Amino acid sequence: MKNLEDKVVWITGASSGIGEALTRHLSTFNCKLILSARREEELERVKKECQGNHDKIAVLPLDLAHADTLAEKAKAAEAFFGQIDVLINNGGISQRGTAEETVMEVDRRVMEVNFFGAIALTKHTLPGMIARKSGHQVIVTSVMGKYSTQLRSAYCASKHALHGFYNAMRSEVYEHNVNVTIVAPGFIQTNIAYHALKASGEQLKKKGGSQETGISAESCAKQIVRVIQNDQDEVIIAGFKENFGWFMSRFFPGIFRRIIRKMNVT
Repeated sequence: MKNLEDKVVWITGASSGIGEALTRHLSTFNCKLILSARREEELERVKKECQGNHDKIAVLPLDLAHADTLAEKAKAAEAFFGQIDVLINNGGISQRGTAEETVMEVDRRVMEVNFFGAIALTKHTLPGMIARKSGHQVIVTSVMGKYSTQLRSAYCASKHALHGFYNAMRSEVYEHNVNVTIVAPGFIQTNIAYHALKASGEQLKKKGGSQETGISAESCAKQIVRVIQNDQDEVIIAGFKENFGWFMSRFFPGIFRRIIRKMNVT
């Protein structure tokens, strides 16, 4: 099992939800943490509420939608503690709306944040890991990267793209002793649905029923840390419903398609 003490862990989406829970949990491992998200004041709040030595926690605001700024952000992250040992690409945005009604600006923004923002940070941190022959790239996707449901066409597309990219990259970096882990959560108790983009581009501002009954962010975070410690390639962290959906989509795709047409997944 990997020892995370004094490892430098960079977490995106650290101001709320899974990212915040990961930060709190990892702070008990005596790691050196770099917290990133758009809202600096929320990152500072999370830092203050962490356990351990706050001198080992740095705050680095960024916006994944602005890919042209991420090279400088990666340099700034490495400057805090000298290197990045583990990158947890957790930041992202969701979407609700039919494919027909969703404007292209929403499709592009979801892809820019969820896919291009994530792989940009990977591309900027990977060379250092390869040079040191040590490192871990962790991408938090979704079970929607394994199968798709209604009203999430852009979101599902971005998550499927992440699976394709990181599965390919895993084989490329294996010889350099760089690990790649894909984490696919199901419904987790976060505000991701509240902040999701509607077809018009406005925020949904409505809590999702499935999220409300899902796994707690704290439980999800603890499972993710165990997955990192064990260098697992891929894991689904989800309840029975989401795991059943994955099983049906893989082994009985025709039946799954008929079921999913009738489901109201909020």
